[in-house]
Amino acid sequence: MFYKTMTASLLALSLAACGGNEASNTATTETPTTTRTQIKIVGSSTVYPFATTVAENFGRTTSFKTPIVESTGSGGGLKLFCSGVGENHPDITNASRRIKASEVALCAKNGILNIVEVKLGYDGIVLANSRKSALMDLSLRDLFLALAKNVPDGNGALKPNDYTTWHDVNPTLPEIKIEVMGPPPTSGTRDAFVELAMEGGCKTFGWIKDLKKTDKDDYKATCHTIREDEAFIEAGENDNLIVQKLNANPNAFGIFGFSFLDQNADTVQGSIINGQAPTFENISDGSYPVSRSLYFYVKKYNIGTVPGIEEYLAEFLSDRASGTDGYLADKGLIPMNESEHAKWKASVLALETLTLD
Repeated sequence: MFYKTMTASLLALSLAACGGNEASNTATTETPTTTRTQIKIVGSSTVYPFATTVAENFGRTTSFKTPIVESTGSGGGLKLFCSGVGENHPDITNASRRIKASEVALCAKNGILNIVEVKLGYDGIVLANSRKSALMDLSLRDLFLALAKNVPDGNGALKPNDYTTWHDVNPTLPEIKIEVMGPPPTSGTRDAFVELAMEGGCKTFGWIKDLKKTDKDDYKATCHTIREDEAFIEAGENDNLIVQKLNANPNAFGIFGFSFLDQNADTVQGSIINGQAPTFENISDGSYPVSRSLYFYVKKYNIGTVPGIEEYLAEFLSDRASGTDGYLADKGLIPMNESEHAKWKASVLALETLTLD
């Protein structure tokens, strides 16, 4: 079933790291009580506006307090989420990518053994610029050559990336300085961008694609490592700030989720990639090449301990919120189709946890 994401070997490794079983585990297990009466949520800046909207609606329409939602990035949120149980640790973390095996192991090490995974919909990652400038029409190869730390030298080897303008990358592109503002390594948007866009362009070079069969580590380093000079600027987790900077610098580009493009469509525009514009329809049907699933994760133990978590899940998975005509679509969320949404809704409301294949 779609919900079964982890292998038996992962659990064995996780438990071994914890001492082999719960009885011998010296880390805190799922037993502390809490007096906290307000749900605490951390994680992805991309999921943040969706979680905030649901939290505010939840606070207005129920007897529970409005959940506290913080934007920490997917990686930062999962680190906080997996750091322990009890009063000072978050109940929920948002993620613009799926949880990693290493993060499941960290959770297990710190006594978090039952996690509910919630898929809420889809998002596209855009390369946007100001509407004061020309719309860019790029390929995934163009993106890789513009932003990779090392690029092909034309002789079957790599060289440090010395491209300074988009015209250097592709003679059909304008002679504008490469200046891209993007998320830090803790961001799920960064993870998804390097996997979908950078690697997508990287493997258009046959000899690099073949490297995956012989040296996966070298292949990943080549395809996923972003340059560290002034062509790429880490702009933090505040996507609204990137939008403001694009309006101040018409030659610059920013990497962020479709929802921020949708909310700021009067001032910024999303580049065409591989012939596809970042639109609701193109992301929904999978034709836009830089699309991803969005998630959040819940500590099952905290359900019933911190008031309102189960009810918050019900609101988030309701047809009125994340359904095909739900209010989150107005915020830029690309909903799942009715069948997929119904499957996730049923499993989450049954509080099914991450299980083994």
